[in-house]
Amino acid sequence: MKELRTVCVYCGSSDKMDPAYLQAADAMGRSMAGRNLDLVFGGGGTGMMGALADGALASGGRVIGVIPEIFNIPELLHAGLEELHVVESMHARKAMMAELADAFVALPGGFGTLEELFEMLTWMQIGLHAKPIGILNVRSYFEPLISLIQHAEEQGFIYREHRDMILVSERPEELISRLERFEIPDGLERWVHRREKS
Repeated sequence: MKELRTVCVYCGSSDKMDPAYLQAADAMGRSMAGRNLDLVFGGGGTGMMGALADGALASGGRVIGVIPEIFNIPELLHAGLEELHVVESMHARKAMMAELADAFVALPGGFGTLEELFEMLTWMQIGLHAKPIGILNVRSYFEPLISLIQHAEEQGFIYREHRDMILVSERPEELISRLERFEIPDGLERWVHRREKS
């Protein structure tokens, strides 16, 4: 796998959550900056998104925001970014973030975060990229989702190697280390070709 230089982080922008989530986002941003990893994120200044960027910036990290025109308003935009890309649509935003990143991480969030996470998982499943994907499992937020993914495997809708695509940790430093060591799960191509693993 190529050396990690830039990590795309998806997370919630709501302001109505336990402060522990904001602290975790701040810690993720600081950990990335401490490892000389550039942050790509959605460009917002609210919720975990804002705390993430604040943490990275406070630790001297490079932060790249990508925001669609509909959200490019003072109430939502992070005011401290030196590098900001304003794009036409949500689709253009996701495409640019994916292009810029060497890896992807999901922090707790809502529909948008989950959709972005699963799009990257789907793309890896069908061979469109080979970039590592991680989940920062703050306060066990993703446990129901992890259980659902396991259930999907048990019911035959995905294979074991699809579960192995997802790196999970409760600690930013550990998650980053796992991203750096990631190797593509053996047999991943059989989803497309429907061959059994040898």
